[in-house]
Amino acid sequence: MTYSAPLGSTISNTRMRTPNNLSVFSGMCSVCTANCLGPCEIGLSAVRGSEAIYPYATDQNQFGSEKQYPVDYSHLSINGRVFGAQGCEANAYVAAYPFADIGWYFGKENAVKLKAPIILPAMAKLNWKDYFSGAALAGVVAVIGEDVVAKDKNLVLKNGKVANAPLLGEMVRAFKTYDLGYGDIMVQANTDDEYLGVLEYAIEKLGVTSVELKFGQAAKGIQGLGRVKSIDEAIKLKEMGYLIYPDPTDPVVAERYKNLMGQTFEKIGKLPMWDEAYLIKRVSELKKLGAKRVCFKTGPYDGKDLIHILKIASLAGVDLVTFDGAGGGTGNSPVKMMNEWGIPTIQLEAMVYEILDHLKANGYDVPPVAITGGIAMEDQVFKALALGAPHIKLVGLGRAAMAAAMTGKQIGEQIASGNIPKEFEGFGSTIETIFEDYKMLKVDYGDDVKDMSSGAIGLYSYIERISTGLRQLMALNRKFNLTEITREDVVPLTESAAKITGLETYNERLKTELLKINELNTTWEV
Repeated sequence: MTYSAPLGSTISNTRMRTPNNLSVFSGMCSVCTANCLGPCEIGLSAVRGSEAIYPYATDQNQFGSEKQYPVDYSHLSINGRVFGAQGCEANAYVAAYPFADIGWYFGKENAVKLKAPIILPAMAKLNWKDYFSGAALAGVVAVIGEDVVAKDKNLVLKNGKVANAPLLGEMVRAFKTYDLGYGDIMVQANTDDEYLGVLEYAIEKLGVTSVELKFGQAAKGIQGLGRVKSIDEAIKLKEMGYLIYPDPTDPVVAERYKNLMGQTFEKIGKLPMWDEAYLIKRVSELKKLGAKRVCFKTGPYDGKDLIHILKIASLAGVDLVTFDGAGGGTGNSPVKMMNEWGIPTIQLEAMVYEILDHLKANGYDVPPVAITGGIAMEDQVFKALALGAPHIKLVGLGRAAMAAAMTGKQIGEQIASGNIPKEFEGFGSTIETIFEDYKMLKVDYGDDVKDMSSGAIGLYSYIERISTGLRQLMALNRKFNLTEITREDVVPLTESAAKITGLETYNERLKTELLKINELNTTWEV
């Protein structure tokens, strides 16, 4: 069998000519005929060359890995209990799922309250406005992604540094407009953003108090890559300090471009050359500038690198390290990189947990950690919290949250035009009646809810669903506070999951308990 996807995918707008007859090792059709017009990735490559490396229509879509990893969170089953209550009074009127406390916080010394243990990882495209506004409504953390200033047509630079970035300001305001004191908006910076002074601008001019340095992510281990459509745009980006290949200011390259010759221009994100000394110094600098929370974002790298990142985070006093596992999504990554590199999220989390345990045993102040990468629903959130307990207390919902924001917006627009989708006709004819959680928002925002985008309401509603489901799964285990969740609340179903996580299977757990059978507390007489 193969875990890899065939050479035809909606990600690249390709397909297999004979999808039911494939040579699974290569991913090709089993018969490659002489008269094929090449609808697969090989055919696209034959026509478009290296352009075929990238996903299709990145300005309209987001993408997720198609690889069928040999282990994921479905290899864990959620445990359940029928005695007692932890985290609240053992009273049937109190120990009910609506009262399970899922409130958490973000930050070490300057903590911000969260209504749920959720972070919305970096985004800066598609329906970003509702993504950030919805995060404020839900009271969680949202991250503005890298490279925003490169997309800002009204950007002003002075001496090579950001002097005015209206687009970044709009993104920050999207959150702050609905901020009621829960959650936060964080600005992420990659190496190019650091060259341009993006975080300085965000802190000093926009009042941002949470920032994040990006090392990479699950889908894109290197920095951003993208084709540049014209030589004028390529020159503008080069003048901003970006690495453009080939060099558009080279007279030979310019002459070739004029004559429709040579390679297409490409904007290549600089690889970070940060080391321990630089990062510790940089974290300190950002806090002196006014950042109350400085974070790291990274991906499923070699174990030695993971240890190094966490040690630096500990020494620098970093407020959160987000680890992004393979299997998650991206706005624009090379397709094969997205599918064929990195550690599946469940395995990455198990490794990070082990590293944190070792660091703590060796006297390190372990940094707070979030896990993300293909997590979409409450069962996965619960499993991630349990597998990482007590070290990992935040879970990232990226592609799924953006999907909720986009869907909510589309449905709202349909309602406004009088073209109510069939699936929702039975609920009513207005946003107020069709969006069930609209009335919940009225409690906090009053009549201002009328001005809210249906996309923001959609994201809020999605997180409400996740939060409710999480509370129910906690109640299933008689856990009514996040601090009570432990690794014993999930059980591996397969040998590979047991080996990766270090958890006991159901049979092993039973044998352990049988050895303690006389220790069971009983209140009845035999």
